[in-house]
Amino acid sequence: MQVSTEEQSSWTRRFIEPVDSELRLVCFPHAGGSAAYFRPLAQSLAPRVEALCVQYPGRQDRRHEPLLDSVPALADAAFAALRPTLDGPFAFFGHSLGALVAFEVARRFEQLTAQGPVRLFASARRAPSVARDERVHLRDDAGLIAELTRLGGTADALLTDDDLRALVLPAVRADYRAAETYTAVPANARLTCPISVFVGDADPVALVPEARAWEAHTTGSTDLRVFTGGHFYLDGNTAAVARAVLDTL
Repeated sequence: MQVSTEEQSSWTRRFIEPVDSELRLVCFPHAGGSAAYFRPLAQSLAPRVEALCVQYPGRQDRRHEPLLDSVPALADAAFAALRPTLDGPFAFFGHSLGALVAFEVARRFEQLTAQGPVRLFASARRAPSVARDERVHLRDDAGLIAELTRLGGTADALLTDDDLRALVLPAVRADYRAAETYTAVPANARLTCPISVFVGDADPVALVPEARAWEAHTTGSTDLRVFTGGHFYLDGNTAAVARAVLDTL
């Protein structure tokens, strides 16, 4: 897939001035999320690590672009955009849906290029091999909002303002469809890079045993860190997560 310079730049956002960092960390957001979710983490990682935060199509400044509602489609497009720009050592950090997208993009780098990520950070997501029968994407708008409210992490204004809901919910639904219909192909899909798994101790959709199962998806090492909090544990633990990333890298 050929992509233009504009398409490459549309996929990533920087929230600090470019610096001579040792490594780049590409951050993939959760369902309904945007690159801006990682602004606090990017600021905490600087200057040792430069965060490139992924912006999926169909939201915020990309809201006029078609939504992608499958993990393979997101991964194919992200890989095509990132491949020309990652010319030095890099790692991936994916939160929730983003962990699946990051995993698939990492697979594409390892299979199709001479350089893959030095590490994958899989956050707030059970392993690809752990299946649940979830159908949130099939709910009506009220059901979708109920799920977002249950998990937290979404500003109240986005859920209570009719105009904002109309902008946000299509992307949320497409992302949930991507996550809930995803199956790792092949079933024993593995990376060669190590995987660090981060999870909240009260996350209802990524239980610790389910998160630990990421060890089946790499031929390298795995480690698991449990933080205080729910699905969006990162919100209250940005400094601790940044320290864990920096110490690991």
